[in-house]
Amino acid sequence: MKDKYIDLVEQTFDFPQEEFEVGDDYCLTFHDINLMDLIKQYGTPLKFTYLPKISENIDRAKKWFNVAMAKVDYKGKYNYCYCTKSSHFRFVLEEALKSQVHIETSSAFDLEIVRTFYEEGRITKDQFIVSNGYKTPGYIARLAEFINDGFTRCMPVIDNVKELEHLTSAVKGEFNVGIRIASEEEPKFEFYTSRLGIGYRRIVPFYREYIKENKQVKLRMLHFFINTGITDTAYYWNELHKCLRVYCELKRECPDLMALNIGGGFPIKRSLTFDYDYAYMAEEIIAQIKQVCTAYGVDEPDIFTEFGSFTVGESGGTIYSIIHQKQQNDREKWNMIDGSFMTTLPDAWAISQRFVMLPVNHWNRKYERVLLGGLTCDSDDYYNSEQHVNAIYLPQYKADEPLYIGFFNTGAYQESLSGYGGIQHCLIPSPKHIIIDKDDDGSLYTRIFSKEQSHKSMLKILGY
Repeated sequence: MKDKYIDLVEQTFDFPQEEFEVGDDYCLTFHDINLMDLIKQYGTPLKFTYLPKISENIDRAKKWFNVAMAKVDYKGKYNYCYCTKSSHFRFVLEEALKSQVHIETSSAFDLEIVRTFYEEGRITKDQFIVSNGYKTPGYIARLAEFINDGFTRCMPVIDNVKELEHLTSAVKGEFNVGIRIASEEEPKFEFYTSRLGIGYRRIVPFYREYIKENKQVKLRMLHFFINTGITDTAYYWNELHKCLRVYCELKRECPDLMALNIGGGFPIKRSLTFDYDYAYMAEEIIAQIKQVCTAYGVDEPDIFTEFGSFTVGESGGTIYSIIHQKQQNDREKWNMIDGSFMTTLPDAWAISQRFVMLPVNHWNRKYERVLLGGLTCDSDDYYNSEQHVNAIYLPQYKADEPLYIGFFNTGAYQESLSGYGGIQHCLIPSPKHIIIDKDDDGSLYTRIFSKEQSHKSMLKILGY
């Protein structure tokens, strides 16, 4: 009878997969990383970042778009930007910059990171700095400093008229800008139009009124982004075509316009059933851009993307121990973890985000249906839905034999949203974080990036 956990996975999914395998010891490996060895060395709860996955994904995306351009004889160039807000850690930026990426920023402090890397010689003035987000006075002042210092490829993306006025006053000489389109949201959204950017119908009039006769400002980029990301749906293609029509109409009046930024949105693997044809999507996007531009008789633009989650998401993982099982009624078993979902995986709590969740050990045990509970006293600190028909199945819990579980592809946004290094709900400490990388000879090695947060550091923040 096939009633073991490994039987359940192999019967339900195509398994093993590229990054996941189970060895003869019935323990899980992730990109050939022995996770039980990590646990034995560092304990749990534990966060880790596997750096090679970052550069791997960047290089894959560059290949997809460049091949797509070659297939249709596309004249423009492809530029890969890393969206820093998905993870601001130094080790992430250092790894991404190895692949010659450009940078997308969202705040004044983002620019301080760029400044640091420039002073260290890791970033040059030849790299694009695409500056998105609503521009506060501090953000505008930092942008003006960069442009005045010779960062001519620092490109503020205009969100509203006031931003352009303030930048014109603060910048000495000519500078380049982009305009963000306020995309129309899916019908299920609570609002019709994004709060960011300028509406489709107002783009060309905005250019005519505020930029066309302004000798100081050159419009170089049209920026397009939708919350659903790049998906093969009628909604996405419809919004893209609306954007392309605006680009072409604008290009006819603005010869300086040279770039179309299609934002971010390549998805990452959230379950073992994940199936997304990245190469097809890149080819279809490029083909449709060329087709519309040809119909309007304008040159194809350079393409920019701002991949954040796609760059760093699949490099991260979080491992917990099951420290206790509570049988609350005839149907519900709660496996309690040695951490908190609200504080270490806040997207799981806030927007019901799902990650790849798998046990690390005991794949040869019978499986059981469970719920997962965090350590805080909040009733919302739980995780109870997985790819197995809205249920979680794990190897049977035995009090005398530790069971470990891993959440994978958690590398984007979780630390910044949870307030890394700050105060967590119920004063649950931030877990230890380790970096996994490869030597020149390809062998794996680990190092501690940060220890588990101490009670002293938290009490100091609180004024004790």
